Amino acid sequence: MCEPGEESIRIAADNFHLEARNGSLSLQAWDDRRNLVRRVIGVDEQSRGKLVLRIERFGKKTGTLSLIDLDRRRGENIDLSSARQEFREQFHRFLRRQFSAYKIAELTTEADLEHSLSPSYPRALLRQGASAWAAIGAADDPFHCDGVLTFGLIWLDYLRSRESSLAIHGLLLYLPAGREKTTCLRLLFLDPKAAQYVAYVYSKDQIESPVDLGDYGNLDTRLEPYRRRLPSDLDRMVDPIRALAGVETIRRADGELSLRVHGLEFARTRGEELLFGIDRRRRAQPANTREIHRIAEELIRLRSFDTIDRLNPLYLRNPEAWLESQVRANIEAIDARLLPDPIYGQVPAFAAADRGVIDLLAVDRAGHLTVLELKASEDIHVPLQALDYWMRVKWHLDRREFAPSGYFPGIALRAEPPRILLVSPALDFHPSNERILRFIAPGIEIERVGVGLEWQKKLKVMFRS
Repeated sequence: MCEPGEESIRIAADNFHLEARNGSLSLQAWDDRRNLVRRVIGVDEQSRGKLVLRIERFGKKTGTLSLIDLDRRRGENIDLSSARQEFREQFHRFLRRQFSAYKIAELTTEADLEHSLSPSYPRALLRQGASAWAAIGAADDPFHCDGVLTFGLIWLDYLRSRESSLAIHGLLLYLPAGREKTTCLRLLFLDPKAAQYVAYVYSKDQIESPVDLGDYGNLDTRLEPYRRRLPSDLDRMVDPIRALAGVETIRRADGELSLRVHGLEFARTRGEELLFGIDRRRRAQPANTREIHRIAEELIRLRSFDTIDRLNPLYLRNPEAWLESQVRANIEAIDARLLPDPIYGQVPAFAAADRGVIDLLAVDRAGHLTVLELKASEDIHVPLQALDYWMRVKWHLDRREFAPSGYFPGIALRAEPPRILLVSPALDFHPSNERILRFIAPGIEIERVGVGLEWQKKLKVMFRS
């Protein structure tokens, strides 16, 4: 099973689940590193050995998911290789036009798993005597474009270690017009002493032009006012559910309550209504109280580290939310300086695709903001995804918008840039994460926090880096 921009999952009889409910079809698949859940909304293509599904991701963003018969992979590989070869040639023309004085010493789209080099992006080495540049290009693909900087920095780092006789000045990036903003914003917060960074955008008619990074200072971010829910008649229904051992109550920024079991939401308030259900929400009536209790109790039983049914979809679902639950409950184990309350989720909000990570915003006892980026499985893009969230938090902090919007009441926030904590199971940090972090501006304080493999049972910090 393949999704553009993501690692494939090899599926068999015991690691996927299809569920049809109320006219909606959900597909879930998992392996030892990740869990994927998608809503299927149609079929884009059907042929021998291949089925391309139209799917819906987080935030109603649509995309495709390909199911490929491994016995017929040869034909699929030919199609994929052809598309990559076509953009590789376009990339070659870009380089020849813009850097005619340089020799293209290397140009490839070959995968190199040992060094984490992706075949999705053509990459090159440009050389002029002992002077050189690394280069990489992103095709006009909504799922791949934002990953180009990660793989570009890995390529640059790899070339510098391999070509010790060359002075490789930095990285050239070629980006499709209209999809360049995320990458250009990230470039603004990289260390200029570590490398030079030059970006170009190309149009649909394959005309490229240099980018002025100064044009990308505005962020797609908003800080919604934090609202506090007032007591109401609904509390008579909600309070007994909240009182169940194992049920978590999370206060949302919109003033509503989210009721969860190890991060998996099963009910939430909406004004004077209570909505309940796992995949499809219904408005609760007093007669539904026992049903809601049964749902909560079943989740408490299934979402337990000691359960005997670890292949149950409800146990496997959304491991990042489970990790969030553990971090919220044990925030001082992650960092003893942090206050256990308040902790906000996804504040500020910004337009982004399904990032597959959880963002939390906390504050320490000295009033210093801390961004926590949580990932329950290996992810090569985590450092730059954390940078996306950090720059938006800093944007609102610089404009002193948190206190007037109701966040961190009674706490005097310090003006210096927030810290970043990357939290993952100790063995699930991607080997390339540390290489990426070396390129981020030194004024951004980043710490990796690795937790024990049994974090679902007890959160224990194994290392800090």
